[in-house]
Amino acid sequence: MKQQRHWYHYLWIWSVIYFSLGFVNILFAWLGLISFCLPLIFAIGGGNKLFCNRYCDRGQFLRVMGSQVGLSRRRDMPEWMKGKIFRYGFMAFFFAMFFNIIYTSYLVGSEIQSLQDVVTLLWSFQLPWNWTYSAGVSPWVAQFAFGLYSLMLTSEVIAIAAMLVYKPRSWCVFCPMGTLTQTICKAKLR
Repeated sequence: MKQQRHWYHYLWIWSVIYFSLGFVNILFAWLGLISFCLPLIFAIGGGNKLFCNRYCDRGQFLRVMGSQVGLSRRRDMPEWMKGKIFRYGFMAFFFAMFFNIIYTSYLVGSEIQSLQDVVTLLWSFQLPWNWTYSAGVSPWVAQFAFGLYSLMLTSEVIAIAAMLVYKPRSWCVFCPMGTLTQTICKAKLR
């Protein structure tokens, strides 16, 4: 029997649109804040992980690519990747990188530092991305966009790597937003 398709099964298209728009104009990277805010709204408002389980565009993308396209090896993740130390450590590192983006944007806005029109992949490799920015906004706005796109692209690469090696939605086990929303939900239950 064929599984019924719901509208949210097509949310993976948002991931493709987001990364495509950022490739054309870096200012579209600001739309990535939706991926930061919606899980928090669901967790704080509903006290559950409904967003992560059903509406996350990345989770849907990994499901499609891993299960339907068949790119996943479907192996179990090592236990240490499922553990609290790794999950909370990765979340702390991820948010430290996010706050670094905010701080760098502040420095650019204060004219202490100049705009860096590059996308940094895996926090190490600088990719020239200057064709995507054509002025018209304050440099700090562009700097934040470059930083956020770097963070989103890096997390997408990590998610795809986890999907290829392990089960399709392995990323969801240690996703920083998933870990944060789980923490919020547990706090609300208390």
